[in-house]
Amino acid sequence: MIDLRPVAHVIGLVIVALGGMMGFPLLLDWTAGDENWRSFLQAGIICVLAGGAVSVATANALNAPLTVPQVFLMTVLTWVAACIFGALPFVLGAPGVGWLDAIFEATSGLTTTGATVFVGIDDLPMGVNLWRVMLHWLGGLGIVIVAMLFLPVMKVGGMQFFRSEGFDTLGKVLPRALDISAALVQIYVAITVACALTYAVLGMSGFDAVAHALSTVSTGGFSTSDQSFAKYAGPLEYAAIVFMLLGSLPFIRFIQAWQGEWQPLWKDRQVRAYLRWNAYAIGVIVVYEVLSHDIPLEVVLRETAFNVVSIFSGTGFTSADLSGWGAFPFAILFVTGLIGGCTSSTGCSVKVFRWLILLEAARLQVRRLFEPNLVARLRYDGRAVEEDVLNAVMAFFTLFMLSFGVLAVALSLAGLEVKTAVTAAWTAIANVGPAFGPEVHPTGALLDFPAAAKAIMIFGMLTGRLELVAVYVLILPRFWRG
Repeated sequence: MIDLRPVAHVIGLVIVALGGMMGFPLLLDWTAGDENWRSFLQAGIICVLAGGAVSVATANALNAPLTVPQVFLMTVLTWVAACIFGALPFVLGAPGVGWLDAIFEATSGLTTTGATVFVGIDDLPMGVNLWRVMLHWLGGLGIVIVAMLFLPVMKVGGMQFFRSEGFDTLGKVLPRALDISAALVQIYVAITVACALTYAVLGMSGFDAVAHALSTVSTGGFSTSDQSFAKYAGPLEYAAIVFMLLGSLPFIRFIQAWQGEWQPLWKDRQVRAYLRWNAYAIGVIVVYEVLSHDIPLEVVLRETAFNVVSIFSGTGFTSADLSGWGAFPFAILFVTGLIGGCTSSTGCSVKVFRWLILLEAARLQVRRLFEPNLVARLRYDGRAVEEDVLNAVMAFFTLFMLSFGVLAVALSLAGLEVKTAVTAAWTAIANVGPAFGPEVHPTGALLDFPAAAKAIMIFGMLTGRLELVAVYVLILPRFWRG
């Protein structure tokens, strides 16, 4: 049997930290004279007491390094617990929603999906809007740490390819893991501060600048307005493009650059492909829009670049009615959402690394059709790709597409129209943000979705954010037999 005590200890500490973080929106509402601060006080106390009790009760359980099954459990259950406890302020105070909607919003925040069930966002207490984007920021930081420290050990979706840049066993490398985590936090904070200052200089209020910076760098998508980024059309969109791109690039490269090694960032094949594919998508849609509509080129270029990068990175900000662009641009946006950002970034979806491996494998297979005697190994960025890595990537891709299809069918059976079901499944499993269809509120909110559809999307968002396999493996009986 798996010893659950070390897992429970870590989860307890995370919940205590989550409760402590609620102090920021508490202070904001208190200084603003908004009585909603009491909800954050109550939620924070519950988190500290519950998490503290669990961590104290299991404090003697950390006698040995964590096993791989324990890492799987810790990764998944920590996110589940954080989503539940992170929803407390939405139930205890404004907007006073039920548990399902509260957990949906918290899950969307922590998984950096950006889909919302709230309307009247402009009128919410500032503390509530701060907490929503803080969930994004904490979730974005958390998923980078998971991608860099845990997924390579768990061999999820081909991530073992990056073990040479990560960690072999959790027990032996804890000091190094702490060093890397500290450097990561410093970089993450520095980029966020730079983003907030840029937004403020370009015209956002201080609060909006901080809130949107937390949402942008985490590639989350929550806004302080029902209008999303349409409220800030102009130079702010260009600034957002830069920081959304930074958030979806490999943070391991930023750590190396922080240490004075800039070359790996410029030479990383993921980075070059990701920027190139963004440019291709933007260019094609701009040409289509210019030929189809009489719109000034600057407006077309700005709106297209902003929304393509937003969807590609999985941020989910919108500054235009994307469904009104036409079938061809919408199809391109849909595909970019299925590609996603780079590995070890706050970006989402399948990830550029896996697409590059798949394309390289397909290219090699085609060569073998014409050259039967060809002896060649699959290589990525100058390194040979082992068979287990390729198999893991293929399995992940297959599982991702199957999950997407099953989610779409399930959402349709839950009562959603076909277009809504497909785009809701897309936004959940790929953590993109917006959904489209007749059931979607004019503000983009999903509050009118049936309860079953919201529950399905909660599962989809968590599963997609945790790289599928990390969740599905818990269903297997052999996992629990050790």
